[in-house]
Amino acid sequence: MLKSSGEPLTVLAKRFLEPSNATHRQYEALRAYFVEGLPSHAAAARFGYTPGSFRILCHQFRHDLTRSFFLPSPKGPRPTPGRDRIRETVVTLRKQNLSIYDISRALVAQGTPRSPAAVSMILKEEGFAKLPRRHDDERPAGPHGTVAAVADVRELDLSPRQIRTQFGGLFLFAPFLAQIPLETIGRTAGLPGTRMIPAAHASALAKLDPGVLARNGPL
Repeated sequence: MLKSSGEPLTVLAKRFLEPSNATHRQYEALRAYFVEGLPSHAAAARFGYTPGSFRILCHQFRHDLTRSFFLPSPKGPRPTPGRDRIRETVVTLRKQNLSIYDISRALVAQGTPRSPAAVSMILKEEGFAKLPRRHDDERPAGPHGTVAAVADVRELDLSPRQIRTQFGGLFLFAPFLAQIPLETIGRTAGLPGTRMIPAAHASALAKLDPGVLARNGPL
């Protein structure tokens, strides 16, 4: 390729006028036509387009003037080898179907702690979608919440027995508590209850766990 004056291009000039990728090629061809005023067929020939394909390129550019040919500089700190290794680890663990919380715990164990939010951002940048909700048996081994036993007053065992306690004085009030008609009060007040947790018990349990009635079923 020669300059307009007929002089051969320098190595540096070739970096601009001999594009190495399609986007750079389109930019230089359009610039030659719209800025330098090169005829359409000459701009097409210079950058290896057919006259018809170059006309289509110009048409598309006229209808999309906001098109960006250059990527903005990334914000924040430049990637470092350490950051790249963490990113690779995150991607590898996600391919093993681990959640952002599982990955975060794994990174902490490796001595490179990252919060679940940071892990989520890396996965989003890498194009990963959110995991579908998994059953407990599909989750990796690790600590999980324990399921509390289901309360059922019918399972209460009142057979005679002996126990040792430092708070035996509380049982002195048991006879007086037994005289309170809790069942009648519960029904009269319209307190909710089930066969497993009658109204007299439900009012106290509901304060501790509002979902207790829902788990134990309707009357």
